[in-house]
Amino acid sequence: MTDAVGDGDWLTLTGGPLSYATALEWVGGPGWGAVTGFAGLVRDHAEERTGVTAIDYEAYEEHVVPRFRELAASARKRWPELGKIVIWHRVGRVATGEASVVIAVSSPHRGEAFDACRYLIDTLKATVPIWKREHWPGGAEWSPAAHGLEPVAPPRGADS
Repeated sequence: MTDAVGDGDWLTLTGGPLSYATALEWVGGPGWGAVTGFAGLVRDHAEERTGVTAIDYEAYEEHVVPRFRELAASARKRWPELGKIVIWHRVGRVATGEASVVIAVSSPHRGEAFDACRYLIDTLKATVPIWKREHWPGGAEWSPAAHGLEPVAPPRGADS
């Protein structure tokens, strides 16, 4: 699919499995006092649905990695000491228990790592053109949690 590695960022949209351990290892290193990560797993229930067996993710592919670049740049503006950043997302069918998204960051201190990781996943969900269709024994439908996309805005408290 689409993979961009450079300037301390590894940004990927893929149809294959995501390795949380690989993401944490990649962002780590002797210069960083903190490594923080987030893995979003497909669960067996969703808003208004139980028995979810899988989710199909679709994306407006040519816009995803450029939007990931914007996210990483915005996080680096707010937390200039960030080390490496991983932003990965899957497309295609993802079964329950599998990761659909992985975010990982390194920084000198834990506070910045936690804050940046949360900012990245929250902003990804609001700004990146990726949609999900949930499957359960009674059928399949687009997620009722779908919403319009917002532009990437600086994190709260960011200086202009």
